[in-house]
Amino acid sequence: MNSLPLYGYGLACIAYTILFLLLLTGWRARFQGSQLLMAVGASALWSLAAAAHAGYGVPGLEIVWATEVVRNLLWLFFVLHLLKPFAEGNPLYTRMLGYVRLGCLLLGFFMLVTLVDIPQLRNLLHDSALQRDFSLIGQLLYAVLGMALVEQLFRNTPVDQRWGIKHLCFGLGALFVFDFYLYTDAVLFHRLDDAIWSARGFVSTMAIPLIGITAARNPDWSLPVFLSRRMVLHSTTLFSAGLYMLLMALVGYYIKLYGGEWGGVLQIAFLFGAVVVLVALLFSGQFRARTKVFFNKHFFSYRYDYREEWLRVIGLLAGKQGDLPLNERVIWALAEIVESSGGMLWTRSEKGAFRFRARFNSQHTVEPLIEASEPMLPFMENQRWVIDLNEFRHAPDVYGDLAVPAWLVDNADAWLIVPLVHDERLLGVVMLLQPRAPQSINWENLDLLKTVGMQAASYLALNQAAEALAEARQFEGFNRLSAFVMHDLKNLIAQLSLVAKNASRHKHNPEFIDDAISTIENAVLKMNRLMAQLKSADITGENRPVDLVSELRDVVTAKSAGRPSPALATEVASAFVLAEPDRLSSVLGHVVQNAQDATPPEGRIDVGLRVSGDHVIVDIRDTGSGMDAEFIKTRLFRPFDSTKGLTGMGIGAYECREVISALGGQVVVESAPGRGTLFRIMLPLADSPLPS
Repeated sequence: MNSLPLYGYGLACIAYTILFLLLLTGWRARFQGSQLLMAVGASALWSLAAAAHAGYGVPGLEIVWATEVVRNLLWLFFVLHLLKPFAEGNPLYTRMLGYVRLGCLLLGFFMLVTLVDIPQLRNLLHDSALQRDFSLIGQLLYAVLGMALVEQLFRNTPVDQRWGIKHLCFGLGALFVFDFYLYTDAVLFHRLDDAIWSARGFVSTMAIPLIGITAARNPDWSLPVFLSRRMVLHSTTLFSAGLYMLLMALVGYYIKLYGGEWGGVLQIAFLFGAVVVLVALLFSGQFRARTKVFFNKHFFSYRYDYREEWLRVIGLLAGKQGDLPLNERVIWALAEIVESSGGMLWTRSEKGAFRFRARFNSQHTVEPLIEASEPMLPFMENQRWVIDLNEFRHAPDVYGDLAVPAWLVDNADAWLIVPLVHDERLLGVVMLLQPRAPQSINWENLDLLKTVGMQAASYLALNQAAEALAEARQFEGFNRLSAFVMHDLKNLIAQLSLVAKNASRHKHNPEFIDDAISTIENAVLKMNRLMAQLKSADITGENRPVDLVSELRDVVTAKSAGRPSPALATEVASAFVLAEPDRLSSVLGHVVQNAQDATPPEGRIDVGLRVSGDHVIVDIRDTGSGMDAEFIKTRLFRPFDSTKGLTGMGIGAYECREVISALGGQVVVESAPGRGTLFRIMLPLADSPLPS
């Protein structure tokens, strides 16, 4: 008596029996419950037979295998029934489930027949070993099919429903995986491994609580199961790969058995070659495309899972899969819909012609420009048809009197021409190459291509708008800098004009000559700096510590020739800020000049400087005409809006605010009509530079 398998299968028998009694007492006469009840009962009988055979030698191993066949059939039927809700409304999938069920029955029938000791059958098979091998292979097939069905059930159950099904999948999956391991070893070595067979009872015992938890969570077994195309493809691929490797293992075994001296070498070479072929098939785009076409034709009422297709398309267009430019991603998104190998893209130019922009997986020579007068373009814009060039070559009457460019028709690899329509306007066209796997094109393909084409066109339009905006911003920055420079030049011209105006009266005055030369030198220096800023497109220049008190003195001195003359009062001897000296001086000069322009000659302009905390504050107060709150709010800082007529450019206040803000400061204006204006500039203090 072998005690280890006796204990293992005995524990499994007790556990299955307890679960059977619990299910029997709680059964609600539902069909799912009856199938689960029968599967658990058959498992209890099987474990009882296995335990009795291990402990006492009776019944024989054939009876144990026969009860195992019944157990496998009932568990597979139970899982197939849980998948049945998906087949409602899909006659093709209903037939597929029926074929699987019929195949399981036929396989079980032949296995049960071979397990019966019939002399005629033994003579027909010629060898009892062959009879045993057939049983082992049949059990292995049941294990492979069980793994595929359980995996399919788990993956296609909605996530919010998996709590009720996952323990069943884990329990049954463990049983079928262990059976696969057991019978793979048995088929390869033509004998059952005692250690694996003994451990099988304990594995079954560990799986029973998981099945019990699922039964408690689902008393009615009314699970909404959804079967996606991807899972059908993956599960079928897994099942097919398992069968393929099983057949290759059997062929390899017989090569070793009958290959003589070279049998072992040939077996290794054959198995390695089989694995290479399998990997090549699984990673073959053409094989994958043909498989998808086959399943879409024969198992689904619609060709596409639109949820997955739309998520894939959005992911491609948004750049979540790879770092290709947008034009290439548009071609890729359209090509994947019909399993095309690649394509090319043309987009509309400003003059209406369509220029070649990108290619994806294509090295064909094409026309770089499709003229706007080409009849195909207005046809696609008005009709929004996808042109099937294969159909056009054989039946051009379908498209009326449409004329397609000869270079497209003559290209045998050209297949579909897809319009990219945005805002009722043809934005581009994509030419797709022939598919990896031959397939027919119907309304469903065409509608999806047109829909994705419109989505892709919106991405292209948005990208073109973004590029145009970036270009416009570059010009805007250059124009804005030019306006600032022109404003500064206007002030410099005014200074030089004043020198020229007074030259005839004071040309014999040495002091005037000295002041004139100093003014000219200063103007030349500032103009050179302005040119340097214009070349580098830099508004603020390079910031460095600047003594604001000294800058204010220079500004007040320069503006003293005008009327009223500004008066300066500072509470500190020096106050350093980080700024570009010429730009800061220009801003301060603009504010003082504006105060002079708004104040009558008998008025007053006071310029004050004080330090408050970590900021320096400059107050420029005048007794001029003043401004109302609406003007300050809507017009004062608006560029190119001036109250000075043709003599003003309207960017002085705007430039002041922009430059001070760039330096981390703030501009505050207080004014009232007839009461003058206070222009307050606040700048953060900087550390004074070290003496050189």
